Amino acid sequence: MISSIVTLREIPSEERPRERMMQVGASSLSSAELLAILLRTGTYSESSLGLAQRILSESGGLRGLVETSREELTRIKGIGDAKALQIMAGIELGRRISRTRMDETTTVRSPFDVFDLLKDELRYLQKEHFVCLFLNTKNHIIGRETLSIGTLNASIVHPREVFRAAIQRSSASIVCVHNHPSGDPTPSPQDIELTHRLIEAGGIIGIDVLDHVVIGDDRYVSLKEQGHM
Repeated sequence: MISSIVTLREIPSEERPRERMMQVGASSLSSAELLAILLRTGTYSESSLGLAQRILSESGGLRGLVETSREELTRIKGIGDAKALQIMAGIELGRRISRTRMDETTTVRSPFDVFDLLKDELRYLQKEHFVCLFLNTKNHIIGRETLSIGTLNASIVHPREVFRAAIQRSSASIVCVHNHPSGDPTPSPQDIELTHRLIEAGGIIGIDVLDHVVIGDDRYVSLKEQGHM
């Protein structure tokens, strides 16, 4: 029986990821093509592009790949430690690039500013992450911290953790942010209750809670805009 496996060398050059990236730019490539470039090589029976497509399929797409551990990656056929670390390094670089946008010159003027700043980092996570942005009197971001990582549909954080971190940074105010892995940013009753507790605690301490923004899949909800604050 003749093998029907097609290696990357057998793919026309105009269809190979690196050649396509040179011709049309990175933004025009699919996620699998970009991942294939990171991998550089496939296996003896599979091109790097085929391997990349299979990795995305077995890990649940980009959303799943972001939180896949090295141990989980190496359980995928064709992925050893070297390739797993290459993938994880690429993901971490993306996270760090996103974070470099946040410095003292970044001013929060609206919930969209918060969404625009954190959407790429939070939208693909498979668990709820509760993040605080710490602001000075001019609403410049002076710091940020992930204070809690919850389950698939619940982020557990206590007001004391939030305001301990805010006091350490001499914050004038804070903005709370968390993601909904489901992609639907509609606030839950627990989200609303937590927001009220944070506002109450902030009022006692003297640190304003400006907003609580829930990020979904490329959309967001501001609890302040919804009248919950």
